[in-house]
Amino acid sequence: MDQVSFSFIVPVYNRPNEIRELLQSVTEQTFNMPFEVVIVEDGSSETSAAVVEHFKDQLQLAYYAKPNTGPGDSRNYGMARAKGNYFIILDSDCLLPPTYLQTVYEGLTEDFVHCFGGPDAAHASFTHVQKAIDYSMTSVLTTGGIRGKKKAVGRFQPRSFNMGLSKEVFQKVGGYGNIHPGEDPDLTLRIWAQGYRTKLLPKAYVYHKRRINWSTFYTQVGKFGRVRPILNLWHPGSAKITYWFPTVFCLGFLWAMCCTIFNIWWPLAVYTLYFGLIFVHALWKVKNITVALWSLWAVCIQFSGYGFGFLKSFVYITITKRKPEELFPKLFFTPKN
Repeated sequence: MDQVSFSFIVPVYNRPNEIRELLQSVTEQTFNMPFEVVIVEDGSSETSAAVVEHFKDQLQLAYYAKPNTGPGDSRNYGMARAKGNYFIILDSDCLLPPTYLQTVYEGLTEDFVHCFGGPDAAHASFTHVQKAIDYSMTSVLTTGGIRGKKKAVGRFQPRSFNMGLSKEVFQKVGGYGNIHPGEDPDLTLRIWAQGYRTKLLPKAYVYHKRRINWSTFYTQVGKFGRVRPILNLWHPGSAKITYWFPTVFCLGFLWAMCCTIFNIWWPLAVYTLYFGLIFVHALWKVKNITVALWSLWAVCIQFSGYGFGFLKSFVYITITKRKPEELFPKLFFTPKN
């Protein structure tokens, strides 16, 4: 760890206000060793140049502007130009607690790995909708804690809103691919294939704002669902039966509703019990009845968006045998040199 130097890598697309908040949180870090922040403007029409200029005397900053090629390629662009040898990749809509970098340093000192991931959390200032989406995306009752909310997660797949990557691994595997979303699990699977370990740093959390509404949330999780069969195709050993859960859940709910026509109510009762558990658990976690109620809606959107997106992608790929790039061109960016 005496030889490690950190560089934050942050791609941004039309989010100067988010970059301002993120950089302000970076200035408040308690870590007492030098580090760098690399901002990569990914073809924005509303740039963050003025915001970066405002912080240039408080942080060691590097700012690059380039054509729009997607977040994965933008992260590669930043890592290729960074001065550090250990990259911490963040989304532009994240905030860091003051001890974040110190926690990362201590976690790597205790057990060094070339790739780590940390969880996300909801800040007290977040809206009810943001907190409800955060619950849905991180709860053990919905995603099984795969985003770091659960300590016993097995072989952890970091997510690029809060992910660390050594320069050695970046050069070895070639960085992110051109798919989005899905570029982070694809990268992790290629890292594993090269024999490197990954691990969760449960205390190295970020506040992930997710500035989206219900419509964009549905679109986002729908893309997550469409991407997973593509990743299973590229990495056959990574396929898990649990990826089918949202699809089965949604089809099962439709079946339960049909059963009521024939006066069969127990299937619907099972779903009622599950949503009751969601409400009680959310209320216990967030201590707010409004957020708990919105969490029910967030879970419905998440499962339906992901579930039917997964089913559509699986059927298209299985039946047509065409390349994913041809079937779902909007999930792919074209890198530009």
